[in-house]
Amino acid sequence: MTLALAIETSCDDTAAAVVDDQLHVHASVIESSIDQHRAFGGVVPELAGRAHLVTIGPVVRRALEEAGLDPHNPAIDVVAVTSGPGLIGSLLIGLSAAKAYALAWDKPFVGVNHLEGHLFAPLLEQPNLEWPLVTLLVSGGHSMIVLQHGPGRHEVLGETIDDAAGEAYDKVARWLGLPYPGGPEIDRLAATGDASAVKLPVSMIGSGFDFSFSGLKTAVVRATEKQPDTTVADVAASFQAAVAEQLLRKLRQVLDERDVRGIALAGGVAANSALRRGVQALAEERGVPSYLPSLKMCTDNAAMIAAAGLHRFALDGPSALDLSARPNWPLAALS
Repeated sequence: MTLALAIETSCDDTAAAVVDDQLHVHASVIESSIDQHRAFGGVVPELAGRAHLVTIGPVVRRALEEAGLDPHNPAIDVVAVTSGPGLIGSLLIGLSAAKAYALAWDKPFVGVNHLEGHLFAPLLEQPNLEWPLVTLLVSGGHSMIVLQHGPGRHEVLGETIDDAAGEAYDKVARWLGLPYPGGPEIDRLAATGDASAVKLPVSMIGSGFDFSFSGLKTAVVRATEKQPDTTVADVAASFQAAVAEQLLRKLRQVLDERDVRGIALAGGVAANSALRRGVQALAEERGVPSYLPSLKMCTDNAAMIAAAGLHRFALDGPSALDLSARPNWPLAALS
């Protein structure tokens, strides 16, 4: 059995996990600094970096102790860490810590693509996935549709040409006067709103698998200026329905054009209730299974980094100790 300690610091959450090569999660710890960023309406990179410096040691120690390992000399085989994409300062702190632990314990270390980590998240809870499957990876920084031929074998079919879906949620929430992060707030309000109250466009209709959300954000601004008496709940429901419709249309298109045996969600927006319902309904309509990660696996976490790291370690071996952060590392660059 190969046992990995993984560290994830791509944005504002500090996370560590211990996972084995059978994808059994022995421990997963996440320390959020969201309260420090809420007053600013978004993540402040400098604050995120400072929070990682303070919390990374205790978070790693907690993960090792919860896994029943000696935090001073744990019986692990490899240290995995997110090396991109993400905030450069946050990534460098995680990388520096991972290299230090690897050197102190004389263990190899491996750098992991954060987006590939999200693709491995469903495997941690449902290891018997059928391939190929199409995965909708949607978060605050990324929105893409990926055809997965097997673990670590993926083809990016399309991605956003402007804002990510989660970014659009945050911008619309800010316009509506809702607190950060905007996604959960809009989802909560949409449950009591009328999705047909505000007519909003569904972008990128037609060929291709790319997305666009910046125009939808602008449409919300214009609609609320023209209809100032519309309730916030109705705007939230209408906006959420338009986002989900665009994402689901692209999924339908993939199912029409490719041989797919399942549909998966990944990333922070995978926690959105409307999107989860839509994916389940589409999967039932097409007679294929849907793989929806639990809410704890939607958010950034180190367990998914461990899973991806174990795969990359077995496939490519360890990373060099001079590996640096890659804040714009595209998923498509992975072979």
